[in-house]
Amino acid sequence: MYNVLVCDDEKDIVAALKIYLTAEGYQVYEAFNGKEAIEVLSKEDIHLVIMDIMMPVMDGITAMAKLRENSNVPVIMLTAKGEDTDKVLGLNIGADDYVTKPFNPVEVQARVKSQLRRYMQLGGSTAPKSELLSVGGIELDDRTKEVTLDGEKVSLTPTEYDILKLLMENIGKVYSPSQIYSAVWNDSPYGTENTVAVHIRHLREKLEYNPAEPRYLKSVWGRGYKLEK
Repeated sequence: MYNVLVCDDEKDIVAALKIYLTAEGYQVYEAFNGKEAIEVLSKEDIHLVIMDIMMPVMDGITAMAKLRENSNVPVIMLTAKGEDTDKVLGLNIGADDYVTKPFNPVEVQARVKSQLRRYMQLGGSTAPKSELLSVGGIELDDRTKEVTLDGEKVSLTPTEYDILKLLMENIGKVYSPSQIYSAVWNDSPYGTENTVAVHIRHLREKLEYNPAEPRYLKSVWGRGYKLEK
């Protein structure tokens, strides 16, 4: 059973999501502001967080920043329509995905399943054995789900790992943001360019000695991204 934390100051939203997620077999924990969410995370083994951005006491962005100090657990943000700046900021802080209010609970269920699948695969030890992927100083072992740079282990979120694996399996192939989103998120790629760009930037910060002049993760103007040897 997976443990999901739902945090929103609107109790009706928390209650509705709890009904749908419990029906899927998840154990649901509740919080109504960022401070409560951090308290739950410190006490319980949480596998995924659904977090609203605008909340009293402690907002979702602040709470997510605190969470990312010591955890790579997937975070799905809940944002109001038109809060594009907050979406980008949340992704910059470390969110994996977002859902815009008002939302269809079925959509949330699908995104939760997708994020949990990647998270458990990344942390599990029962993944099928595959060849070691290597590009320059970057090595990815899909059996152990470990990535190293010049022999040093690099900590990636599940989303970052899946993007890197996609590009390493297709050296030199250019992927548009829509293609990356479709392949990694298994979702419609509408309006996803900023989401992918933020994750690419995070990968560069972790894998490039000079992220402003990347050796590996290249941008192809007007087309997308590719990994070069």
